[in-house]
Amino acid sequence: MKMRRAFAGGRRFAGDRAMGDKLKVGITGASGYAGVELVRLLTRHPNVELACVTSRSLAGELVADTMPSIRHALAEGFRFSNSSPAEQAGSDVDVWFLALPHGASAEYADALVSAGKTVIDLSADFRLNSLDIYKEYYGVDHPAPHLLKMGKYVIPELFGVSASDRLIACAGCYPTSIQIPLTPLLREGIAGTEYVVIDSYSGVSGAGRKASQDYSFCERNESAKGYGMPKHRHLSEIEEELSIAAGKTVVVQFNPHLAPMSRGISTTITLPAKVDCVDGVYDVWRKYYGGRPFVKMLAPGKFPDTLHVCGTNRCDISAVYDPRTKNLVLTSAIDNLVKGASGQAVQIMNKIFGFDETAGLL
Repeated sequence: MKMRRAFAGGRRFAGDRAMGDKLKVGITGASGYAGVELVRLLTRHPNVELACVTSRSLAGELVADTMPSIRHALAEGFRFSNSSPAEQAGSDVDVWFLALPHGASAEYADALVSAGKTVIDLSADFRLNSLDIYKEYYGVDHPAPHLLKMGKYVIPELFGVSASDRLIACAGCYPTSIQIPLTPLLREGIAGTEYVVIDSYSGVSGAGRKASQDYSFCERNESAKGYGMPKHRHLSEIEEELSIAAGKTVVVQFNPHLAPMSRGISTTITLPAKVDCVDGVYDVWRKYYGGRPFVKMLAPGKFPDTLHVCGTNRCDISAVYDPRTKNLVLTSAIDNLVKGASGQAVQIMNKIFGFDETAGLL
């Protein structure tokens, strides 16, 4: 597909890209699990050149030595750098993916957006609309409040993007697994908004790449446990977005669990039904997801399995109706590192720059 390139204030949009002229992308914080996944996806993307990867802890080291599984796809001598926000802002990289902890992304986003770069942030820094809620859940004042309204919260199947979007806040992994099945039903008014209970089970990679006894093999193997209740950080994002979808305040009981697997999220949502059968749910889902490449609707009675979505950018969903309790039971499964983070970020980039939505993704 021929692309148009236009310029506005030094910012490069999708457009007039010569044949073979690839979009230059960089990753800030490429040593964590989400960063590693971004490197894996972007090195095989047909429309981009992975021009820079940064890591303070690995600066100067060969990327191939840290990620040997993709050394065949990496340029010889390609190394991690430790560039500053100002250095990245002055680079010729078109798009920066920020795979940093909350609080750290804002400093980079501020410099990069000011320089006219496209920023796709995988942290929580720009997911919320309220400074007060950010402080309540993250324990600090927001580091860049002037950018908060610019940040556009995106799950690609539920929120549109365009070439004019400069700062993207990728949805969190738990919220993605919840909103894909639930948000369309709330928008269409066919699901109840009270007594909503959400149980989610995440692989250990959701805790990040860190050395800790709690996340060692012997502690996590053959072991599952709840954590972060009753007020997990993602609850702020979940309730805010579900309330927007419903057009009124939605309060949910969110129960996250750590499961003995490396990656994946399995979510079960129980809520009062406004229909006496499940047909209405699937009608709404077909309206939103029919023909979309990364959401697969399983028949009632067939339940999503994390094993089947591992390594993919797919979300599998299904629904059943319980006539005894008059509840809907929605289930979903995603890979927390792909659809819940890096894959979704690449999918967003594809849509912003007019690439095939599936480019670089499974």
